[in-house]
Amino acid sequence: MKTAITELLGIEYPVIQGGMAWVAESHLASAVSNAGGLGLIAAAAAPAEWVRDQIRQAKKMTDKPFGVNIMLMSPEADAVAKVVIEEGVQVVTTGAGSPEKYMAEWKAAGVKVIPVVASTALAKRMERCGADAVVAEGTEAGGHIGEITTMALVPQVVDAVSIPVIAAGGIADGRGMAAAFMLGAKGVQVGTAFAASKESIIHENYKNSILKAKDIDTRVTGRSTGHPIRVLRNDMTRKYLELEQAGAPFEELESLTLGSLRRAVQEGDVKGGSLMAGQSAGLVKESLSCEELIRGMVTKAESLMNGAL
Repeated sequence: MKTAITELLGIEYPVIQGGMAWVAESHLASAVSNAGGLGLIAAAAAPAEWVRDQIRQAKKMTDKPFGVNIMLMSPEADAVAKVVIEEGVQVVTTGAGSPEKYMAEWKAAGVKVIPVVASTALAKRMERCGADAVVAEGTEAGGHIGEITTMALVPQVVDAVSIPVIAAGGIADGRGMAAAFMLGAKGVQVGTAFAASKESIIHENYKNSILKAKDIDTRVTGRSTGHPIRVLRNDMTRKYLELEQAGAPFEELESLTLGSLRRAVQEGDVKGGSLMAGQSAGLVKESLSCEELIRGMVTKAESLMNGAL
């Protein structure tokens, strides 16, 4: 399947794995890249040297292109921005801020830069500062989210910019992929389905929570703080939302979630952990290999777009 995104990134299929903190590490990224998509290592708030090590580990496991997702709010962002150049990373996706101050160095090093955006205004700004493509991520996504749905956001971003648009948020199968292409996207970014994949390193309890999730099982915490996050509902989210509704101060809310994603990923704490997942969790019924997931998505999308309903 050839699109502007497969051409830009040198990949077989226009499927990008989301840059999920604590989840998107070298094993998952290399598995996605080996399956023909673009795997990402999530830098999150990790030390730059950890990111360097993950890049080197991924290079041992794949000779295909892969990228690094940089959370620009991280105190390590400046150091990670240099590491990706030093290690010859081909693709960078960014979130939680603007990558403008790094753009000249990245472009000089031949890095393809793909910011994640949740509005047309930010998409236009990213195009002006030299982005090669953008990920338009709807509110259906897991983790940090914007307000606009994928269905409404993607075509508006497509109309607003001339660079390729990758759709994200609520996409977990070939139907979502085909729909994204109909909206004008040239690729899709998938998070939740890859989090539940066989190669994902998250705790089995976390995976099983995704596999058992129904359509109404996600909640959005943190709206009052200005940093809304979509997660699967559990004891922690119930307590958080009660406190939020009661007008609890930021510090109290923060103390409830501190370390909660790590506990979910590493310890399998499904009651007090932060089980980040998108609304597509209800579509993820089994843990597939990255290859099975990508091939299945592409085959279904192609059959739908060819009219074989």
